[in-house]
Amino acid sequence: MNRAELVESVASATGQPKSEVSRTLSALIYTVTGALAKGDKVTLVGFGTFERRMRKARTGRNPRTLAPLKIAAAKVPAFRAGKELKDIVNGRAKQPTLSLAKPKTTAKPAKKAAAKPVKKAAKPAKKAVKKGGKKR
Repeated sequence: MNRAELVESVASATGQPKSEVSRTLSALIYTVTGALAKGDKVTLVGFGTFERRMRKARTGRNPRTLAPLKIAAAKVPAFRAGKELKDIVNGRAKQPTLSLAKPKTTAKPAKKAAAKPVKKAAKPAKKAVKKGGKKR
């Protein structure tokens, strides 16, 4: 699954627009990357832990010439899967059903009802202008 397929899957599961899901995914990746760059761990309970590890300096070989190379020490990102994820992947547990809370509506129904008569009142004024009536 690539990023576009992930965005499409999450958008269909949540009912949110793809653009909003894409922004949310970008923000998640940005936040996790920033935390790892600072040396922090990011733990998502049941899913796993993202962390930064130190890789020691070592000697490697050039595959073409077989000459030895010195490979410098480096900080690398690592992921350790959580128990629930391991159990689901190994078939020891079933993936739970997705239950999402419905978003709260911010607009009250009374405000929506008040907006409709305003639109209807504006239409007859336009017809009077088209028939040659005076503009006010």
